[in-house]
Amino acid sequence: MRAKNEGQSNFFDVCSQCRNSCCRNARPPLTLKRKKIVERYLEKQKIPVENLFVHTAYIFPKEDAEGYCIFYNKKTKKCLIHHVKPETCVSGPITFDINTQNQKIEWHLKKQKICSLAGMLYKNKEILEKHLKLAKKEIFRLVRELDSEALKTILKIEEPETFKIGEDDVDKNILGKLSKKI
Repeated sequence: MRAKNEGQSNFFDVCSQCRNSCCRNARPPLTLKRKKIVERYLEKQKIPVENLFVHTAYIFPKEDAEGYCIFYNKKTKKCLIHHVKPETCVSGPITFDINTQNQKIEWHLKKQKICSLAGMLYKNKEILEKHLKLAKKEIFRLVRELDSEALKTILKIEEPETFKIGEDDVDKNILGKLSKKI
């Protein structure tokens, strides 16, 4: 399980007031390792783990009839698996793309009009830097552990209403996954 991140203590307050839900139609990617971590966590919580994930080009949590992640509690507006949630959920509202031309992973922040938390982060550079550091750690773990097909598939997903906030070099192994033919 992840340790609580300093500087994120008021994130829930911001997110619980949001009218948009990043837990709707999100389909956060899971590695096989993260899926097992989630399943073990649910078992410890005495929650059945059968039939909770969709296996397509990549693995993600199922959605309910309204498109909400099955781990999202609409009453409390909290995540049932918060302590072990997917890397992209931890890093939100920071997203990423991989530019194979310049061999960089690009970091993007959602715009405030679609994410109140992004607005709060943008206004507080110290908290943004702390969160970006965490997001980078989580996303780098994700892209290292995803297989080639899954990584290529999630990179095709459009992330509208974002702007670039930085970039880093990409590991050659990750670039190698992107050059593989599926």
